[in-house]
Amino acid sequence: MNPKLLIIALVCCVIASCKPTAKTAKEGQPAQGAAQTESTTGKKKTAAEDFDKFYNRFHTDSLFQISRVKFPIEGFCVSSDTIAKWSTQNWLMMRTRIYDVDTTKYKVSYNKTDKTFTERVWIENAGLVTECRFELIGGKWWLVYLQDENN
Repeated sequence: MNPKLLIIALVCCVIASCKPTAKTAKEGQPAQGAAQTESTTGKKKTAAEDFDKFYNRFHTDSLFQISRVKFPIEGFCVSSDTIAKWSTQNWLMMRTRIYDVDTTKYKVSYNKTDKTFTERVWIENAGLVTECRFELIGGKWWLVYLQDENN
């Protein structure tokens, strides 16, 4: 047999036997911070995405952010003369995490459960209120509600 054909056949066999892996995952670890566990049926299931990692990336990576907004999102953008539903066309990057809001100027509240994270920022008696809600859906965190009022 031709040695070149033998080498090509061996390379094809090696490539065919390789399993695809995520580019960002280290060997033996799930990709992007998601853990995998064995279920009682023996099938692997992906554990919930870590909220803090998601939340930090959501506020620093614009492409990731827009990919994790569950359009059509509930809530409105309300100003003194308009009320608009949120869309990809009028979306403004959310950059400030609730933990970084200047509490000398704004009031803040937030609540986290296993499946939701709700945050609210406002100025008392000023007509400025922003409220949003993140939900865990299918093991990933999504922004599902944003109400932004600036009257």
